[in-house]
Amino acid sequence: MLYETPALEPVDKAVLEEIEEMRRDLKYRLAETHRWDGQLRRQLQARAIQGSNSIEGYQAGVEDIQSIMAGEEPLETSAPVAQEIAGYQQAMTYIQVLSRAPVFRYDAGMLNALNFMVIGHHRNKGPGVIRPGAVFIRDSDTGEVVYEGPDVELVPGAMNELVTWLNEGDLDVPGYVRAAMAHFNLVKIHPWRDGNGRMSRALQTLVLGREQILLPEFCSIEEWLGQQRVTLDYYDVLGEVGGRRWGPHGDTLPWVRFCLRAHHMQAQRVRQRLVEAGEIWMLLGEQIDADGLNSRTVSALYEVFVNRRLRRSRYQSDEGLSQGQAARDLRDLAAKGWLRPYGETKGRFYAPGPRMERIKADFAERVTPLRDPYR
Repeated sequence: MLYETPALEPVDKAVLEEIEEMRRDLKYRLAETHRWDGQLRRQLQARAIQGSNSIEGYQAGVEDIQSIMAGEEPLETSAPVAQEIAGYQQAMTYIQVLSRAPVFRYDAGMLNALNFMVIGHHRNKGPGVIRPGAVFIRDSDTGEVVYEGPDVELVPGAMNELVTWLNEGDLDVPGYVRAAMAHFNLVKIHPWRDGNGRMSRALQTLVLGREQILLPEFCSIEEWLGQQRVTLDYYDVLGEVGGRRWGPHGDTLPWVRFCLRAHHMQAQRVRQRLVEAGEIWMLLGEQIDADGLNSRTVSALYEVFVNRRLRRSRYQSDEGLSQGQAARDLRDLAAKGWLRPYGETKGRFYAPGPRMERIKADFAERVTPLRDPYR
């Protein structure tokens, strides 16, 4: 028995329609190719990885996460945290592939494989294998048990039921709602010894990807959930709806409503970033032309604008340059006051110079507040 999908109320249907409208707008905007699309997509994926891992206490900056995604050594993140980031990034990359796979079906083996990707470096935790015993979730501050998962004898049956539902259940329900319920049921079954929270959020993203709602990085709510104040609300609603022990019953609408709100708020944020990306790119292009610099250097400046840090290897890869070409471009940008170099050899990176800082300050004053759709 699983937690059941709730019936939506008129207010929820109105919020869902607004989300769909923003989705259609995003899809229309993304249909036209732009120079900044790849960097924006990479940034969104890094922020989703950052959000989901921060909920579990693994903190890393977006710049370091992008380095890990590129197979580079992070500048600030510790090795243990970098392992957590790399594992989750591998799982999310596989989810991107699965979202577009022409032949696809949910099964327990696939879910176990994703769990192995997430925590495979913790061999003592049985990655990819259903837990052998009971599981208790404790409050990190008090040590109090706040949730007890189902008895281990019930887990295989619950997982089989979840997989069957993923393939066949509630197919007439909006994708956002199905994804929310997939997340909720998996996190409450808590089938593995570790990685259950990240797996549940990853499964939600996969369901959305399979629904062809948008590319996973554009429809994930993991970044939104990773904000400290939202994370607290996230735990509160999981506890409120699911209770302290496994027992599918009660009203799951508060959970679905929480997820719809998160989708709405994140969609607003992504739409703002997409519009801002075009404005920033055009502005930087005009400045670079006036300075007589190569137009390709705009990609380096854009990276520094959104992430505050750039490594030569990232720019070199993005533009398909030789090491010498990339180094000369960055040296020219630093000489013109756009960038400021720090460090030496492998640890060298570029931060905003005085001219970039002024542009960043101008854009910082133009922030448009997000609207809570339920208020």
